Amino acid sequence: MTLFPFVLVKYDRDKENRIFLNHEKIHLRQQLEMLIIPFFIWYFLEFVIRFIKCKDKDVAYRNISFEREAYKNERNFNYLKKRPFFRSLHYLTLKQK
Repeated sequence: MTLFPFVLVKYDRDKENRIFLNHEKIHLRQQLEMLIIPFFIWYFLEFVIRFIKCKDKDVAYRNISFEREAYKNERNFNYLKKRPFFRSLHYLTLKQK
């Protein structure tokens, strides 16, 4: 979990997991773009809306635009170097999985 400027890890092994850390770095960038507090409000509201639609918390979580961006690009270690500003908005318009 990422709470700017910290990445909180549940398991010590995740501290060395490049994919996990890259995923969380993407969230750090998203939080900075939205000035942190609005990010969490948007994240929560988007989760609630998606949960109401699908009635499955895991599916709702995986379809939050911020998570879709992070999961899609977590293995691309150069992603943040070329990521367009507010790229998460692109994932709002994609069809839900």
